[in-house]
Amino acid sequence: MNAPAEYEPPKVWKWDSESGGAFANINRPIAGATHDTELPVGKHPLQLYSLATPNGVKVTVMLEELLALGISGAEYDAYVINIREGEQFGSGFVDINPNSKIPALVDHSTDTPTRVFESGAILLYLAEKFGALMPKDPSQRAECLSWLFWQMGSAPYLGGGFGHFYAYAPFKIEYPINRFAMEVKRQLDVLDRRLADNQFMCGDDYTIADIAIWPWYGALAKNKVYEAAEFLDTKSYEHVNRWTDEIAAREPVQRGRMVNRINGPLEEQLHERHDAGDFATRTQDKLEPAE
Repeated sequence: MNAPAEYEPPKVWKWDSESGGAFANINRPIAGATHDTELPVGKHPLQLYSLATPNGVKVTVMLEELLALGISGAEYDAYVINIREGEQFGSGFVDINPNSKIPALVDHSTDTPTRVFESGAILLYLAEKFGALMPKDPSQRAECLSWLFWQMGSAPYLGGGFGHFYAYAPFKIEYPINRFAMEVKRQLDVLDRRLADNQFMCGDDYTIADIAIWPWYGALAKNKVYEAAEFLDTKSYEHVNRWTDEIAAREPVQRGRMVNRINGPLEEQLHERHDAGDFATRTQDKLEPAE
């Protein structure tokens, strides 16, 4: 391995320049709003502010799955927060999520509007609110929560670790790519071993654990994030691929993937969602290509 140029960290780190790479123009070491922006509010109690990244897809899939179960209270309005344009730092969004990350949800059906941020927290909130997609048996519930939080703890190694250094960093460095590739392949093996003996992550039943894990690891397996499927040999994870395909075939999942999507093929984009009819009436000439 060729060593990169030696870097000597200063005694106290200071932010004096952009680091380069994707998202460098919006990265900063402080929290809080950068500008005043009110968020729109639609007609339904549930208001979602998001983008169709893997974390955003979790929530739109969850809501579409709830609606497919006949739970009318899960109707929602979904608005785009374009993170590449820094919209997550608008004052209205920061009021909902002080961490300035999508997705964020406001439930207006409660006596005082309830804000929920962090994708795993939103999945759990909705599962408990509507009594669906979460096992009721205590031991199975614990299994489901374990896999939900496995995803929340593991995905940063996939995204902020492997994905950043492999796809987004301003230049390739062998050490971090190898380090995080090893960890991501270990994670895929964890999933593959689990799915060898189980149809879904928690056994025979499809749950919020699957909804949390699929947008990240299913997308990775099918080369929909980072263009790294060949590099990671994702086709070798037989059971992950079987599970990925099975979930991808679900109609609520197909709808959920489209909501708040602003890139890729136009037919796969639905920038805003206000009712189920938006999917049927969507036409390409209504959609503006993302920059």
